[in-house]
Amino acid sequence: MEKELNILVTNDDGINSPGLEVLARAASKFGKVTVFAPDRQQSAVSSALTINRPLKVQKHFKNREFFGYAVDGTPADCVKMALTTLLEIKPDLILSGINHGKNTSINVMYSGTVAAAVEGVMAGINSIAFSVTSHSINVDMAAAEEYALKIIESVVSRSWDTKILLNVNIPAIEASSIRGIRVTKLAKSYWNDWFERREDPFGNEYFWFAGDYITSDHDKETDDTAIEDRFVSVTPLKFLFDDVDTIKKIKFVESLS
Repeated sequence: MEKELNILVTNDDGINSPGLEVLARAASKFGKVTVFAPDRQQSAVSSALTINRPLKVQKHFKNREFFGYAVDGTPADCVKMALTTLLEIKPDLILSGINHGKNTSINVMYSGTVAAAVEGVMAGINSIAFSVTSHSINVDMAAAEEYALKIIESVVSRSWDTKILLNVNIPAIEASSIRGIRVTKLAKSYWNDWFERREDPFGNEYFWFAGDYITSDHDKETDDTAIEDRFVSVTPLKFLFDDVDTIKKIKFVESLS
C-alpha cells in the first residue's frame, strides 16, 4: 500500500454495534476512517432509501472521543449521504459491517450490510461487506478482526480493472479453529417463513415475522458450506439483476405489440 487511504465504514446494526467498532479499528490500519452508520438497528432493510421525511445526522462519541456520524436512516442512506453531500474527499474503499449474523445465500437480498456495499460499488468504489455467523452482541470478534485485516490488505494492495464487491462471512469461532479462506458462490438456500399471530396486553392482534432458514445446497463451493467447514467465505457479487441468458428465449414477446 503506497498511500494512506480514505475509508468509509458503515453497517446495518447501528452506530453502537460492537462489530462496527471492530471494523473501524481494523480499517484504521490502512488510512483515515470516517464512520457513517444508522442511529439504530436497521437489519434486513436491503437497499431501502428514506424519501418521505427529513434525515438528521449527529456526531457520535465513544468514551468522550469522536467516533463517527449517526444517521436516522438506512445503510443505503448513510452511504449515499456521505458520498454525495457530506464527505469532502471520495473514499478509496467502503467497508460495511461487521454484521452480527451471517449474510450468506438468499440473505444478501435482504441485508442492509450488503446493500451498503452495493451502494459503494455502484458509485465506483471497491466495497466489502463483513459478517460474523453469531447474532450475539457478546460474540468474540478476534477472529473476525484478524480476517478482516487480511482481506482488506489483500484488496487494497492490488489494482483492479473493474470495481469489486465482496461479501465476507466469518465463522464465530476461535481464529485457531478456522481452516482458511475459501472463495465461494451463493448457496441455493431459502427461507420457510410466516407471520405469527399474537396479542398485545390490550387484546389487540398483531403479527411477528418468523421463519426457518433451509439449506439443502451442500456444494463445496458455496458460502454456506464453507462456513459449515470452518472456512471464511469470500463471495464476489454483482448488483445487476438482468438475466442475459433468457433474453433470446423471450424474444417472442416482441411480436405481441
